[in-house]
Amino acid sequence: MFQPERKFFYITLIGLFLTQFTFAQTAIDKDDNRILEDGIRVLRNYFYNNRNWHIQQADLQNDITGLIHFIEDAPIDTILFNLDRARQNDSIFVYRLPENVEDSLLVPGYTNAKLVQQGIQQIQEELRQHVQKNPYPVPVEVIDRAKLLAPIVPEGKGMILISDSLAAFPDSLIIPEVIPDSVLNSPEQFKRLVKIDSLRNAFIEQKRLEYNAGVIMEAIERATNDYRARMFEEQLNFRIKRYRESVELNNYSVLRAYNDSVMASVNDSIRAVLDVLGTYAGYIDSTKVSFTNLQGESSDIILQNGQEHFARIWLKNEQNDSLLVLVKSTDKRGMQLLINDGVTFSRFTERTSKNFDFESLKLDYNKFSGVGKSYVLETPWRIGGDGSIGFTQTYYENWKKGGESALSLLIILKGFATYNSVDGKIKWDNNAEIRNGWLRPGDKSSEIKKTDDKLELTSRFGVKAVDKWYYSTELTFNTQFFRGYDYPKADHPVPKSAFMAPSKTIFKIGLDYKPNNEFSLFLSPLSIKNIYVRDTTLIDQTKYGVNIYEKAFWEPGLNADLKFKKQIAPDLFFETKYKMFINYKDPFKKLDIDWENNLRMQLTTYLDLKMMIHLLYDDNVLFPVYDNAGIQVGEKAKLQIEEFITIGFVYKINKQVMRSRRIR
Repeated sequence: MFQPERKFFYITLIGLFLTQFTFAQTAIDKDDNRILEDGIRVLRNYFYNNRNWHIQQADLQNDITGLIHFIEDAPIDTILFNLDRARQNDSIFVYRLPENVEDSLLVPGYTNAKLVQQGIQQIQEELRQHVQKNPYPVPVEVIDRAKLLAPIVPEGKGMILISDSLAAFPDSLIIPEVIPDSVLNSPEQFKRLVKIDSLRNAFIEQKRLEYNAGVIMEAIERATNDYRARMFEEQLNFRIKRYRESVELNNYSVLRAYNDSVMASVNDSIRAVLDVLGTYAGYIDSTKVSFTNLQGESSDIILQNGQEHFARIWLKNEQNDSLLVLVKSTDKRGMQLLINDGVTFSRFTERTSKNFDFESLKLDYNKFSGVGKSYVLETPWRIGGDGSIGFTQTYYENWKKGGESALSLLIILKGFATYNSVDGKIKWDNNAEIRNGWLRPGDKSSEIKKTDDKLELTSRFGVKAVDKWYYSTELTFNTQFFRGYDYPKADHPVPKSAFMAPSKTIFKIGLDYKPNNEFSLFLSPLSIKNIYVRDTTLIDQTKYGVNIYEKAFWEPGLNADLKFKKQIAPDLFFETKYKMFINYKDPFKKLDIDWENNLRMQLTTYLDLKMMIHLLYDDNVLFPVYDNAGIQVGEKAKLQIEEFITIGFVYKINKQVMRSRRIR
């Protein structure tokens, strides 16, 4: 008895052999397409996917690949025809958008982020000097409103100034709090007190008028300054906006002209390459044609462009009369037939021809059985991941203790796809993580603020070395989706980051120690780190260590990755990930550290609590340093800290891809 997979292999091959006769006379229907797909799946399984099967002849795999491409791809004649038509029509084969020009910083006339900042500072200084010489005129309405809103002291309420210590009586106008009876009984003393009281009232009124005049002047000055500051800000924002638009338009025009010239050169090169390859493909591709006469004698000829081939065939009739015909190939699609000189026939009398039943050459297709049942070919993969959404809301209204309403959202998506060979010699781990968080204060006029933003892709491939050690290589990519700012933002904010600005890519080669599924230590003495800033007009690349005239830089170094996860309790999980990169160029000063700690508590099946502390230090990322007076005196790298606690909805996927099975 055959084993199941051997039976399937032989039945499928027999079915493919039998159906080739049907293809000659009938169109390929859905069943035939299914047979072709099953056949290709079988070839891919035994020649490519299944590592337990080995190829006896090394060149056979290339032939199998050619056969699969022949079935799946368009015929070479069709391909060459379409390419020739595209070349004749001067078609554009590839194109690139102007914003994707890699060397934009080297294009003459391009304005980078550093120059944009200098231009903005120049605009601010020019406008400030202009306003100092020509102050904005203040409308009368602003001054009148300031007078009305000034906190003056009403008439008759002047004693408030004395009680609030805003004014004081001179010694000559001071009256004792307790007046002796002898003074009250003396007419002269009483008149003197009345006179002092009258002088006190006049003094208070004078101080009230002086105070009100000062308050009004102060209110007018404050309203004037506020109005002029507002007008200055509006004018500045308008000029900066117009300047940015002009820079974007200029950069787009410069890059477009440069990109058009590059695209033209690239397409001309592609067109020239296609001419060479198309001509070569037309010459090397050939068709073999066989001629067979009634006696079963055959002769072959090759049809090929650029080369001539010759053949001859004796034509026979039923009486075995012979006629020699010479065949010459003209190109891949043409032949020339010539009758040989001095042709003679063996007799001159007619004979009754035999009736030859050509129908007997046809096959009875009803004799062939169908193809066996299909199989689903599966691989030792495990795929999964989890996603969580956390909400936090606070609301205050007439709350005596104070507070601010707010609504926050945090989305975390993690996915993985791991491959473990049956013999345990190959491991391939692929991971992706997306984090995005936003905060909206209760005031509807307040802007939405970004609290978290991360996109990280990691792929590690390992081949077993000895025991728990693997020869491994890893590629890690990290960036963010949205623009990042320093909050609160100004009226003309300058973003600190954006998508692919910057992005970090690290390629590592080394040894991976993986004793179990909880612990992994990857030591990579051969590592290369790349920092890339896509939009240098918007983002200042020098803040991330990139040269002012470049968009990216590379640096070699030593990398160490440590991962540890542990189930502390039935519903409590801890995970830590530590990454360290030491630059070989300056190993005692250049150091990157990325340490992330996660604690997760499973509250219910679809509800959990997450706590994270993320510490990050990158010597290429610089922050401004200020003195005691608030003046920037330099820049330096600093420890970056991120922390959050959230409760939210969670959904998990963890699926093992099973081995092959028959479809019932």
